[in-house]
Amino acid sequence: MPEEEGKVLSGNEVSKEIRESLKRRVADLHKKLPNFRPGLAIVQVGGREDSNVYIRMKMKAATEIGIAAEHIQFPKTITETELLAKIEHLNMDSKYHGIIVQMPLDSVNKIDSHLITDSVSPDKDVDGLNTVNEGKIAVGDLSGFLPCTPSGVLELIKKTGTLISGKEVVVLGRSRIVGTPAAELLKWNNGTVTVCHSKTQNLKDITARADILVVAIGQPEMVKGDWVKKGAVVIDCGINAVPDATKKVGQKLVGDVDFEECKKVASFITPVPGGVGPMTVAMLMANTVQSSEAFAELLMKTHWPMTFLPLKYQSPIPSDIDISRAHEHKNISILTHEVGLLAGEVSLYGHKKAKISLNVLDRMKEHDVGKYVVVAGITPTPLGEGKSTTLIGLAQALMAHKTRNTIATMRQPSQGPTFGIKGGAAGGGYSQVIPMEDFNLHLTGDIHAVTAANNLLAAQLDARIFHEATQADQALYDRLVPTSHGVRKFSAIQQRRLDRLGIEKTDPNTLTVEEIAKFARLNIDPTKVVWQRVMDINDRYLRKITIGQSPTEKNFTRTESFSISVASEIMAILALATSLEDMKQRFAKMVVAYSRTGVPITADDLGMTGALMVLMKDAIEPTMMQTLEGTPVLIHAGPFANIAHGCNSILADKIALKLVGKDGFVVTEAGFGSDIGMEKFFNIKCRASGIKPDAVVLVATVRALKMHGGGPAVVPGLPLKDEYTQENLQLVEQGLCNLVKHIDNGKKFGLPVVVSINVHKDDTAAEHEIIKKAAMEAGAYACVVSNHWAEGGKGAVDLADALIDACNQPSDFKFLYDLDLTIEEKINKIAKEMYGAGTVDFAAKVREAMRLYAEKGYSKLPICMAKTAASLTGDPNIKGAPTGFRIFVNDIFLSAGAGFIVPMIGEISRMPGLPTRPAIFDIDLCTETGEILGLF
Repeated sequence: MPEEEGKVLSGNEVSKEIRESLKRRVADLHKKLPNFRPGLAIVQVGGREDSNVYIRMKMKAATEIGIAAEHIQFPKTITETELLAKIEHLNMDSKYHGIIVQMPLDSVNKIDSHLITDSVSPDKDVDGLNTVNEGKIAVGDLSGFLPCTPSGVLELIKKTGTLISGKEVVVLGRSRIVGTPAAELLKWNNGTVTVCHSKTQNLKDITARADILVVAIGQPEMVKGDWVKKGAVVIDCGINAVPDATKKVGQKLVGDVDFEECKKVASFITPVPGGVGPMTVAMLMANTVQSSEAFAELLMKTHWPMTFLPLKYQSPIPSDIDISRAHEHKNISILTHEVGLLAGEVSLYGHKKAKISLNVLDRMKEHDVGKYVVVAGITPTPLGEGKSTTLIGLAQALMAHKTRNTIATMRQPSQGPTFGIKGGAAGGGYSQVIPMEDFNLHLTGDIHAVTAANNLLAAQLDARIFHEATQADQALYDRLVPTSHGVRKFSAIQQRRLDRLGIEKTDPNTLTVEEIAKFARLNIDPTKVVWQRVMDINDRYLRKITIGQSPTEKNFTRTESFSISVASEIMAILALATSLEDMKQRFAKMVVAYSRTGVPITADDLGMTGALMVLMKDAIEPTMMQTLEGTPVLIHAGPFANIAHGCNSILADKIALKLVGKDGFVVTEAGFGSDIGMEKFFNIKCRASGIKPDAVVLVATVRALKMHGGGPAVVPGLPLKDEYTQENLQLVEQGLCNLVKHIDNGKKFGLPVVVSINVHKDDTAAEHEIIKKAAMEAGAYACVVSNHWAEGGKGAVDLADALIDACNQPSDFKFLYDLDLTIEEKINKIAKEMYGAGTVDFAAKVREAMRLYAEKGYSKLPICMAKTAASLTGDPNIKGAPTGFRIFVNDIFLSAGAGFIVPMIGEISRMPGLPTRPAIFDIDLCTETGEILGLF
């Protein structure tokens, strides 16, 4: 009877089973996330044909399974530095869940292949060749990606039914790619492993003892039948080309094992080809699916695994900056990971803050959004009533104490108030953003970008006026459209101007004399320039200046006014843009001046749109920081709350709403009281974003209500009068009318209003009770005493509970007015319903401007009222909640790019001035420690 031969262990059959299983797993992923598909990047340098064969095999296998594989081929001339940069781009791209670099690298330049494989992110290293993944295997951590060939070897052994545990295993070969990791895998599967190599003595004796023999030595048919133990499992990882005259190609493929001899001894043996080879590809696909499943799990995660920072309470409560410095922050990269952001979506600015890419919105476009809450206030004292502090305290309570995914979104503060009198805007006490120095100073430079963009546009505007005044039509045209290297053509932005003018030509040499004049001459009226230069400091002497006094400007002088940077229309656009393209379209439409015939002159007419985009391309990304308790905050944009709409950016809110998920909360802030900030938040910001809010948190203080009840003036820098530091129920009672009006304002938009009484140390329980009773009688959903300044999130837990309940109620959000109303009708609607006015009068120049805006097609824009925040009326000295008063609109201007019209009620300065004693006197830098002193 002939001796029974070993069973051939077909890698083709096992790999087919694995691929079918992977196909089902990918289909399951697609059911959970319909628009999700695993992605694999196969990187090749050069074009070796043997590499091409392997790449085609991988591409075919990926396609069959449902993996989107992309072959990314670079030329032989690529340098090591360039290749590393390309791989880093792939690491950051969320559509790729696996990256492999096909070896060998076919380059004319010297490239360290080990450095290249190590440059692939361990999270995407589906080849398992990164040192991090190799190191994990060495210490028995099999949670990373296992190298494909050794992993395939393990699967084949398991397929035989052979128990590895306790068996004597010999691995012949110690290469980094196969031998060494195979030995480690078998060791951690409890095999007793011996690794043999070229220096091993008595090799045949050792292999003959093996129950399992894995051969990866690179020598054709080296292992003979007498090297193999009877009944052993033999896995041949080798593939070698040897001469064979019987083959058309003159050679055949064989392994490192003499198959014909060894199959007579082994119980199982892998063939070559058709053994380990197909398994390598299958395990590569398995790693890619594993990676994509981990990524999908991240996408579907509904609760953040967040670590919170304990508060270090002190008594008496120290200054804000001392509290900030007493608390260590988390590394911002940890926080961004906790909230589900990917590495490629985060640009780190040190370890305290990070820019967040707008790509998050594309990646998460199918995700549900959370609850959207705006924090507003009653009419404040000059000291402010703590909206920012309430915002942060509430966010800390929701996230750190109620474990609801929560992000606070805030404006970036201007340096004007920081160095002036108001101070910073990071919150206060134990409810603030840290580190507060970073928050209140340069942050990530967005305001500086706004300043540069604004002033570049101003420079181009004045330069164009000068050049048109000093050149004839033809000379002006020739300079605008010069011949360069023998070619003359219009730039893209010039072609857009031609299209607007109805000149259907693309060759600059074909324009007629009339067309040249029409194209080249904007004919700007210097007395009708509406674009102002800006600076991010308070400087009263820039409120009115004369420019152009140098002899080189040939007496073309004009009067100019500076604004503070946050009053720039570019800042308002940054806050209202919904995408890069939307920002570009808004920049293009900005009206900077009018021609002598009354035609609006836009930034696009001046050729500025592209340049503005380049300056603002990074500023459009919001910045992430954290609260004292380690919860996330997104800071972005800071439009002036008087002259613009006073809210943080739409993009920050949209990113936050996606990140928190359907059970989470995004808590944001509107500038000043409900009459100014909240009204604009709803009618301008929510209209532009399309986001429906869920509730209003209205901040009130005993101090402000006493002021509205007839208390003495509250003056920054001076001690509060006794009326504010001692219980006075009568003053509180008399001032409640202001609170009631603001509650009514919130209810007009169809939303539940939760009143938060922001506790100050001199308040009494009796004063709080009066406020609570009045708020509930006025229709507030809830009224809660909140002590977040002194206690952080713990002090705002009751407020968080009330807000959660309020957001679970049905809401009927609606805008205050329809855009189809006339400009005058919309102004009347706001003045009468939000302020309580009886009549609205308009200056003659305002009526003429409204007529012009309607004629030019701007009448359907929303209204952004510029009014004092110190009173419901136009007079800052009138407190309480008067009715039937007169509002006078003395001026009006257009922000066509931002998309609103600004009526002016009273004198609203766009450039604040420094007081007699600004905060500057207290601010210093310790040269020994580098600490900022006296900021707050």
